[in-house]
Amino acid sequence: MNGAPRVMLLVDADNVSSDVIEQAVERTLAEHGAVHVRRAYCNAETALKQQALFKRLSMRPMVNLSAGKNSTDIALAVDAIDLVVAERPDIVVLVSSDSDFAPLVIRLREKGCRVCGIGQQGKTGDETVAVYDSFVDLQHHPAPKETKARAAAVAKPAAKPAAKRAARAPRRTKAEAPAPAPRAPALPDDVLRILDAVAELGMGNKVELNVAAERLRAAKLLGKSASSPKLFKKYPELFMLTPEKTPNKVQYVGPMPA
Repeated sequence: MNGAPRVMLLVDADNVSSDVIEQAVERTLAEHGAVHVRRAYCNAETALKQQALFKRLSMRPMVNLSAGKNSTDIALAVDAIDLVVAERPDIVVLVSSDSDFAPLVIRLREKGCRVCGIGQQGKTGDETVAVYDSFVDLQHHPAPKETKARAAAVAKPAAKPAAKRAARAPRRTKAEAPAPAPRAPALPDDVLRILDAVAELGMGNKVELNVAAERLRAAKLLGKSASSPKLFKKYPELFMLTPEKTPNKVQYVGPMPA
């Protein structure tokens, strides 16, 4: 390979968080010096939400309007083959924790590319890591605004002052001191694992059921043929499925984990 390698970065933006995308770009630039092709594959909702991020990273959003299962993954795979033929990259970096890309990785390697993977920690299965020439898991770091929003959601409102008070209230003795407020009940371990696997739910966002199911399968919380709505219906007070008759989205409506 003469000179600097040509590098192509393809991101499954429906599968990893925005800060992992940013870390992936920085890591790839630091390792290879340049990223010649930068594309993010996502649905329209993600494209609107992340447009500032894509602009800052000089990343071209490839919006997929189809709502079928794995339609974004298929769009990425088809485009990757076309790009490899047209652009002749030396290295292809796929940013996704999805194991469905194994056939694509093998085909790109047959085309003469070195294929590197970058995933989100806690969402990547062992079978995904093994197929790449190299694979790195990056940790999701919630943004400061996100952290503040979670803290605000679990904080209890301050007690309202009494309408009228005496000029000077008598001091309370230890025996008269108010008992501490009861803590909110702890969330079940299954729910905490779901929120960890599908980070957007923990932010209060609505998530497509097919996207949530992929994440849960990658985290080994849902079997291949198991129904994700059935899993969420185990906790009706914590997860809301919409629309009611034929749900295609899920939203977490319970207390935010500490």
